[in-house]
Amino acid sequence: MASLPDTNYIFIFNHYKKAYGKKSINIALLYVCFLEFSFVLAMGAFLKAFASQMKISLMTNTKFWILLGLIALFIIFKNWMRYNGKKRNILNVKSKRRNTSIYLLWLLPIGCVAIALILLQVQ
Repeated sequence: MASLPDTNYIFIFNHYKKAYGKKSINIALLYVCFLEFSFVLAMGAFLKAFASQMKISLMTNTKFWILLGLIALFIIFKNWMRYNGKKRNILNVKSKRRNTSIYLLWLLPIGCVAIALILLQVQ
C-alpha cells in the first residue's frame, strides 16, 4: 500500500506529464516537498502556540526557524533520493487511477500554510 505522499506524487506526475513532459517530474517533486513541509510547519506552529499559551519556554524564534530550515532541507533531500526513476516507475505501475481534483490537491498544502500563519501569530 502506497502512502499519501506517494499517491499524490504519482497523481501530480501523471496529471502534468501530458502538458509538460519531463518537467512534470520536478513539478511533482516540488508538490510533495511543499506538502510535507506545510504539514511540518503547521504542526510546529501548533506546538509553538500551545507551548506559548502554557507558558512553556521551549526555544527561541531563531532556533525555531533554524530547526524548520534544517527539516526543510532534510525533506528536500529525502524526496529527491526517494523519487528517483526506479521508485517512480514502481509507483506508477502499482498506482490506481483516481479522480481527484488537482485544485483540491494544491489547496491542501496552501491551507496548511494558512493555518500555520494564523497559529504563528499567537502570542
